[in-house]
Amino acid sequence: MTDIRKLINQIANAEAQLYTTQFLAPCVKGGRVRTKVAGMVYIFTPKPSKFEGWGIFQPVDVKTAIFVEEADLPQVAEYLQHFPQIRLRLAHQLRGQTWLAYPINEVDMRQRLQVVKPIAVHLVTEGVVFEQIIARWNGQSCWFEEVDRRADPAIVETLQSALLRLIPVAELQFKGITPEIRTVYELATGRIEGFNPTKQDERRLRKALQMGGGELQQFQDRGDYWTVDWTTSDGVRHSSAIAKTDLTVISSGICLSGYDRNFDLQSLVGVIEQQEW
Repeated sequence: MTDIRKLINQIANAEAQLYTTQFLAPCVKGGRVRTKVAGMVYIFTPKPSKFEGWGIFQPVDVKTAIFVEEADLPQVAEYLQHFPQIRLRLAHQLRGQTWLAYPINEVDMRQRLQVVKPIAVHLVTEGVVFEQIIARWNGQSCWFEEVDRRADPAIVETLQSALLRLIPVAELQFKGITPEIRTVYELATGRIEGFNPTKQDERRLRKALQMGGGELQQFQDRGDYWTVDWTTSDGVRHSSAIAKTDLTVISSGICLSGYDRNFDLQSLVGVIEQQEW
């Protein structure tokens, strides 16, 4: 009985202390804020509910906290120091100041969080798509700290340029590219209508054939290669097996005396038309 009374007194004292204490917390629009008083965690609905940012809050009851004012930068910096840093690259904006990001180092992320996955980063106040950032993980959520000034800005420019030119992820190549960069580029392009994978494949095959003088009819995905049905300029139909990586001919569909792989799809059109002639 004594232990129960002691616990009740502790809770009562904590709540009394709570109502006289202002606290700093990050807040996303429509979300909730939390603080810890006397070892107990309290979660509140902030008022007004539309506030998004780092704020100072005053509890008015066990469920509601009133926004008092925005926190200043030194206060935010001191708050974030309590949590481990992780380095991420921004993929795209989800809503408001929340972005989807991906770790720049999967091995480091697995050691820190025991999982590798895209992460929602809240309160991103600066940075653009593909920017490398430093964030803090509090065990439940990820909060933006700053743009990573040590990162190579040329990578951001290269990725943004590739995005504007609708370069497929399979064709993305530049000095310093990593598997993590490919993943974040895929995350960024996956939500853009012009980057539909099937449409990308179709454009790629159609372009190669047109440059050689042929025309795409249809194609089938076979895993590492496509079966491509196409016609020469005079309307003769052919079916060829084409590697996805570089459009190398695996099987031309005609006898090339074992030299099929010496050609790609574009050059194959000319070779076949010459044989037909």
